[in-house]
Amino acid sequence: MKLNKKVAIVTGAGRNIGEEIAQVFAAEGAFVAVVDNDLGRGERVARAINAATPDHALPLVCDVSSSVAVEKMAQAVVQKWGGVDILVNNAAITDRKGIFDVTEEEWDRVMAVSLKSVFLCVKYVGRIMIDQKRGGRIINIASTSGHMGRRDATAYTAAKAGLLNLTRTLAVQLAPHGIRVNSISPNRIGSPVGEDVVPENRLVKNLAGRRGTPKDIALATLFLASDDADFVVGIDLPVDGGALAARE
Repeated sequence: MKLNKKVAIVTGAGRNIGEEIAQVFAAEGAFVAVVDNDLGRGERVARAINAATPDHALPLVCDVSSSVAVEKMAQAVVQKWGGVDILVNNAAITDRKGIFDVTEEEWDRVMAVSLKSVFLCVKYVGRIMIDQKRGGRIINIASTSGHMGRRDATAYTAAKAGLLNLTRTLAVQLAPHGIRVNSISPNRIGSPVGEDVVPENRLVKNLAGRRGTPKDIALATLFLASDDADFVVGIDLPVDGGALAARE
């Protein structure tokens, strides 16, 4: 098992990419904190994991844009399992609006959940990793939207672009403590951000010739979280079927 007895936190783990990452991590031997702002979703995922691998999942409700909530969540994981080895920052929301339509309140909320949350989670979980003196792995789920402009999103593209450079900055700052930080950029994986259903007409243009699945992202995240990626630090890994390479 690639993550045997490792302790992992996965934010936004109640659906889609986060859910699949939590399930794959647990199947590889990790104890997983299933963090979501929706108690029902988190409990559903944790039940499924524990049915397959008993006592390997802990559902936690957390507003990842709140410093108090994030610190409380991190301490709950330490109390349950004694430390943290892996942090996956996956939680995000989007705006789907142009500059003249997105409101200031929407901008602030997208930035808080999609970017500030990473700052907060790394701030509190990273300190735990340093204090426990056993290193760690941090994987931030970015997006191809952070690599290019879009007509139909403003705050989200800015947040994901910020996340890409925040990842590099965190990698530089945390590497001396044995903590590897990397990011993954998916493209149109599963259902749209904040939605539970995959639209039948959702257009996907890439070189792979198919839609990406949450499992595609989960397996890439597993790689970055495992010892197989011990020499991979501070990079963004596009897991997009070649969408960025083929864009026009």
